[in-house]
Amino acid sequence: MLRFLDQLDNQDRRILDEMQRDGRMTASDLAGRVHMSTSAAQKRLRKLERLGYITGYRAHLDPRAVDQAYLVYVQVKLSDTTRATLDKFNSAVLEEPHILSCDMLTAGFDYLLKVRCADMQAFTALHGDVISALPGVQQTFSFPVMMEIKDTTALVISRNTRP
Repeated sequence: MLRFLDQLDNQDRRILDEMQRDGRMTASDLAGRVHMSTSAAQKRLRKLERLGYITGYRAHLDPRAVDQAYLVYVQVKLSDTTRATLDKFNSAVLEEPHILSCDMLTAGFDYLLKVRCADMQAFTALHGDVISALPGVQQTFSFPVMMEIKDTTALVISRNTRP
């Protein structure tokens, strides 16, 4: 269900901000942070979940701790962009767990992939065996990341933050 930020009051916004910071906090902790009773905070949280503002809860893992420290962005150009080729490519990408994100762009290439694996050797195998073999791939350009400066999934919830 599609909702809009303008339909939220300040308490809802504060709940969303706090839950992005720590999705595991107790209802009591959340209530304290947003200055509400525990039952009121819990009720609003359940409403935000039900309406689709909150789509799930996840653990954020340290990539180094799970041997996935090597981060690479890959530009992908397809041989054509017919609906059939796009659908096949999209479906195949969804099945590959090392591809963390895939965005279709209007650029000199068609997709930008964010890929994580153990090291250059693992990426070389992944690129040759999986990425280059994805349906419709004509050309790729890979960009290994030297240093991650910022990595977040937190969205801006404040009312007046439109660029």
